[in-house]
Amino acid sequence: MAGRWKTHIVYLLGEDGPARFTAIQRHLPPISPKVLTSRLRELEQDGLVWRVQEETIPPKVTYGLTELGLEVHAILKSFDAVGQRLKSASPDSPA
Repeated sequence: MAGRWKTHIVYLLGEDGPARFTAIQRHLPPISPKVLTSRLRELEQDGLVWRVQEETIPPKVTYGLTELGLEVHAILKSFDAVGQRLKSASPDSPA
């Protein structure tokens, strides 16, 4: 999971479900197409993301999370929940 944007991509696909390249890019505006392509390939090689290409013109490519990717997404959601609790906790109350 090392590398900028990977956690964002896994979280996004876990929350929104399978998505096409442009939809992913729209949710991560500062990411360039080159970097997004690279990160998606790396996540696919890591076994976290699957890729399906439809034989259409132009080709339609959809990305989604594998079972392992869904497990990682659950961990990321847990981290997010703890972060939200810490953010909303006052300094005097236990988190």
